[in-house]
Amino acid sequence: MHLSLIYRQFTQLAIIFSLLCLQACSGPKLEPLAADAEILAFGDSLTYGKGVNSGEDYPAVLAELSERYVINAGVSGETTAQGLIRLGTQLMEHSPDLLILLEGGNDFLRSTPPEVAKANLAKMIELANSYSIPVLLIAVPEKSIFLSPSDIYEELAETYKLVLLNHELTELLKSPQMKSDTIHLNQAGYRALAEAIHLKLIETGAL
Repeated sequence: MHLSLIYRQFTQLAIIFSLLCLQACSGPKLEPLAADAEILAFGDSLTYGKGVNSGEDYPAVLAELSERYVINAGVSGETTAQGLIRLGTQLMEHSPDLLILLEGGNDFLRSTPPEVAKANLAKMIELANSYSIPVLLIAVPEKSIFLSPSDIYEELAETYKLVLLNHELTELLKSPQMKSDTIHLNQAGYRALAEAIHLKLIETGAL
């Protein structure tokens, strides 16, 4: 009886483990990034690295972790409408192997309707698709007392079958220890964001 109980428990654990593995392996994947691949980190001040010194922004840390060339194409204060105008030039200039898109925070701060931000982000994603450049999308929290990622990012990820980093940035922005001010990360925060992106790249097959 004792051995039978152990066997049943082992079987149950094996099933749970298999389900967890299946869940981890499901969802969109990315093509492996070659050693000389270039990643374009595109966005606003959270990409630029406002609040920290040069080299402490998340693209710089991601370059260190991934051993890939990461271009910091962040512009402080940029909205999705402004980003849409700028993105085409950046894609043509750099021809990156992966686009990391982190934008929308300034839209929310200015109370831009979510559907407007969503439409602009959709056009950016479609622009990247037209160049056959895969996109890793990072969700930004809405402006509210209790921070939570805006639903538009999950909706976009589902529509365009994108790899999505959904909750990580929001969780970092909830932690005073990770912020330089009310809306920007500090050195520890940007490093934690880079680590989360790096892990996602590994999980989805890019690294």
